[in-house]
Amino acid sequence: MRKFIKALIIIFILIILLILYSRFVATSGLIIKEYNVKNSKISEYHGLKIVHISDIHYATTVWEDELKNLVDNINVLKPDILVLTGDFFDNESTYDKDILIKYLSLTNARLGKYAISGNHDEPVSEYYDTITKSGFVNLDDNYDLVYDNSNYPIIISGISSNYKDSSNLDNKTDKFNDYISSLDENDIKPIYSILLIHEPDFIDNLEISNYDLILSGHSHLGQVRLPIIGKLYTPYGSLKYYDEYYKINNTDLYISGGVGTSFMKFRLFNKPSINLYRITK
Repeated sequence: MRKFIKALIIIFILIILLILYSRFVATSGLIIKEYNVKNSKISEYHGLKIVHISDIHYATTVWEDELKNLVDNINVLKPDILVLTGDFFDNESTYDKDILIKYLSLTNARLGKYAISGNHDEPVSEYYDTITKSGFVNLDDNYDLVYDNSNYPIIISGISSNYKDSSNLDNKTDKFNDYISSLDENDIKPIYSILLIHEPDFIDNLEISNYDLILSGHSHLGQVRLPIIGKLYTPYGSLKYYDEYYKINNTDLYISGGVGTSFMKFRLFNKPSINLYRITK
């Protein structure tokens, strides 16, 4: 009986230690995941660096110190393009937009900074004002052309959150589709196409052959993961696509593990992270 009680006590202590680790250690720090994205189309932009951040969920497990660390890590990488794929805020948290603006306006990207909204951003009335003052271009249901010492641009487009309602998803690509359709054989066409979308599962409702690279978030890669088993839970919108990489025909889909936490303030075998993509030919 005494051995049994000791075993229970040890198990109980280990569980408590695991919970404390998942809450306070595994949610801190930041790792950089680097990917080499190969595509022969990219010729004139060989070596382009894109830094991808997502799911900050400010005021959950990300506060001012974490923001400063995030900004420092981004700027050390010297990105050509910086993208944020949603959930800047966490709608259930208190937040100070001035702190977000203070730090994220310090991020540098040589060719531009772009953001789309996530499902947690939608209820926050100050979201668009905050990202604009932080120096990001709002790409919700829109596109932009990026030039770098070439007559041939890269086109980068974005789609706003579809978590609550995906019925008008087709309309969200109208501006992008209209631009592509307007080009005739004599026009200079974009040589590479990038799409930002928060919830990755909705790409199945799009003509993804229009995109060479899709960047997404939302799943947090499961947030809590176990060896061999992998993720334990992902939210609606990331039930099919939740891991870090998928190749779908000729399109590369990358999903960020995110910086903050949502639903539960725990991480396990899945540290906060940002992605660095080197686009090469």
